[in-house]
Amino acid sequence: MLYLVATPIGNLGDITLRALEVLKSVDVIAAEDTRHSSILLRHFEIHKPLVSYHEHNEASRTAELLERLRDGANVAIISDAGLPGINDPGHRLLRACIAHGLPYTIIPGASSVLTALIGSGFPAEQFFFGGFFPPKSGGREREVLAAGRRAETSIHFESPHRLLKTLDVFARHFPERTLCVARELTKTFEEFRIGKPADLLAQYTAHPAKGEIVLLVSGLSKDERRKLASAARFEERE
Repeated sequence: MLYLVATPIGNLGDITLRALEVLKSVDVIAAEDTRHSSILLRHFEIHKPLVSYHEHNEASRTAELLERLRDGANVAIISDAGLPGINDPGHRLLRACIAHGLPYTIIPGASSVLTALIGSGFPAEQFFFGGFFPPKSGGREREVLAAGRRAETSIHFESPHRLLKTLDVFARHFPERTLCVARELTKTFEEFRIGKPADLLAQYTAHPAKGEIVLLVSGLSKDERRKLASAARFEERE
């Protein structure tokens, strides 16, 4: 059986009882970063064979783990934080199990995406998750424009050293839109900072952000949607 196991996104106390039971019972644990995961496993006194499973060896390791699963082994995949398969390794092996008819299950738990969404106070009935903003300026600009035109809340990951560039693009294109920078979730210095792009840009220019960041964009208001629809109809007539 393959287990995709969610691990804490910061606070170790957020691991589930079921996750601990699975990690203690499997034959091998595949981890995105074995050094990082060793800290978690030692904390909960879990002593199981640990192998690396990351973007650089995912193809070869998938074949190896698939063979073990075929032989009846129980394998758990964990990432550095959260649920494997979302911007982390795990999806390839899961797809291989589906293709070969091998059993698998998901052990749910902490999620930075959902934690940030609820903490932002933005509408949560519908939302779009886009992973990391593209690192290159052209791709970043296109994704910012797409996020600013959505009716639903948009959620992206962003790195601390690119946050100012992304906020600057929002300030130029959507100066009145409300954003939320959710940072260091569940950790000691957790922060939900909500405001207009220019205000957030000034804040993090003066006090550079550190740690893991989720950037949320509020959706279009009804008035903004009406204006956008009117502009589109005008362009069509032209």
